[in-house]
Amino acid sequence: FFFGCPSPASAVIENAPKSAFGRRDAIALGIITSVYAVTAFIGLGDTDAPQSFHDFHSGESVTVDLGQVRDIDSIMLYSGLNTGSYRIELSDDGNNFSDAGSFEQNYVALFKWNDFELDASQELSARYIRLTASGDVRLGELAVRCGGELFGQCADAPELFDEQNTVPEYQSYLNSTYFDEIYHARTAYENIEGVYPYEISHPPLGKLIIAIGIELFGMTPFGWRFSGVLFGVLMLPVLYTLLKRMFGSTDICTCATAIFAFDFMHFAQTRLATIDTYAVFFILLMYLFMYMYITGGRKRDLALSGLFFGIGAACKWTCFYAGAGLAVIWLIHWLRNFEVKAFFKNCAFCVVFFIIIPAAIYYMSYYPYGRASGMHGVGMYFTSDYANLVLDNQKFMFSYHSGVHTEHPYSSRWWQWVIDERPILYYLKYFEDGTRSSFGAFLNPVLCWAGLIAMALCAVFAIKRRDDVSLFIVIGYLAQLLPWVFITRTTFEYHYFPSSVFLVLALARMFRLMKDNTKGWKFNVYGLTGLACALFVVFYPVLSGARVNAQLASNLLKWLPSWPF
Repeated sequence: FFFGCPSPASAVIENAPKSAFGRRDAIALGIITSVYAVTAFIGLGDTDAPQSFHDFHSGESVTVDLGQVRDIDSIMLYSGLNTGSYRIELSDDGNNFSDAGSFEQNYVALFKWNDFELDASQELSARYIRLTASGDVRLGELAVRCGGELFGQCADAPELFDEQNTVPEYQSYLNSTYFDEIYHARTAYENIEGVYPYEISHPPLGKLIIAIGIELFGMTPFGWRFSGVLFGVLMLPVLYTLLKRMFGSTDICTCATAIFAFDFMHFAQTRLATIDTYAVFFILLMYLFMYMYITGGRKRDLALSGLFFGIGAACKWTCFYAGAGLAVIWLIHWLRNFEVKAFFKNCAFCVVFFIIIPAAIYYMSYYPYGRASGMHGVGMYFTSDYANLVLDNQKFMFSYHSGVHTEHPYSSRWWQWVIDERPILYYLKYFEDGTRSSFGAFLNPVLCWAGLIAMALCAVFAIKRRDDVSLFIVIGYLAQLLPWVFITRTTFEYHYFPSSVFLVLALARMFRLMKDNTKGWKFNVYGLTGLACALFVVFYPVLSGARVNAQLASNLLKWLPSWPF
């Protein structure tokens, strides 16, 4: 890729000339954003799922009538909130029941279509099915297939058969939660319902954003994933704006934005109802406004950087790493422009916008916890009960994350992320016809490998040529990566997602140098961009869950032995 890139000795490393956002920029950004939005929203998840639930009390039984004695092919249950179990019994006459087993509605089974394992060695037939709950649990729908058709009604619990049109052929990511959605989508719904959340290992704001999609589209796969895709789409104009301010050229901004838009991690991660997307979005914003501040000197930009730092921190703690990078950039800026009175005034300004306001945002984001604990109104923020609730959660989160050392088949360390050595597989399902549906999270090899080279060159330029733009990029990258070098807990490739933003910026820096110093720069820049987009098309099946021939996919896409495709 870097064939034709100027050597450090001959590179022009002054800040690139800037140009105003024009018609070509609007067209290019509009096309990239529109194409990405359509691609990301297609196949995101079902828009229908059971919305009414029967609330079982512990020990409660309900009886389902199939109309006549029928041979039962399968039974599926769509689980709602709370955990417990159901004893399932069968009867021909409604009086004498035989035990068919039990179904455990545990924390990994919620908001999923779950198969009840029937005894394959016996021909099971019955007219009546009795469910007896152990624990206070919610069940959304019961699907009983007999001869390939759905049967059943229940006078005691009509909610179990009022949405049979939502019953799928089988459980998949399209109709059920997967990976950490079992925590975050559930918590978002609990916040809406006023229930104290099950998952409290991250700050609340990210789940509150997920809840917006649920409020708009219901507790459906599309609903709980909607906000993530929307923020993934919104990342593109934010990134384009930062690129435009750094490098000016429409060609460079277009190519770098396209590479990020069709990066594998960006696509897969934003289509998953977890909180990492929101952290990355606000990291982009806080660095955009910090760059605008150090190049323009306007305090409002510094204030906005601090504001988005606070919002991001209330989504996920990884934004604190970004905050450390901002602090280093701010300090270097003032060391170069030191003036005693102005410096201390700016320090006071930063205390307000990077400490006091973020702390207030973080503190107030626990509102749903307080509401679920019986507190109400603005007054709750000024009570010791609310303060203790927030403080206790910080202790729990620190203890929880420092103690996550459970082995996982797709865990990886930081050095594996930077070379794309171990993707995380989120979903995998094989079918009898030899096809499979799967997807995982890792970087587009173009961004990962070429971006790493570009980042190394930025480090050289920052040190040897005092290239401020390169220094800004390197600091942002290291702020997100270095903490993971020292963290010993179980980690995964998706923790590298925030760093990918700075890999894009590093590539754009090299693009700018090529444009300024080489005649054949368009071949390199557009060629690399085209390759990144082509790889997205090739790898699309293992990014989207599309059904493909399992053997063909492995032969074509398993570039490294450690890739789980």
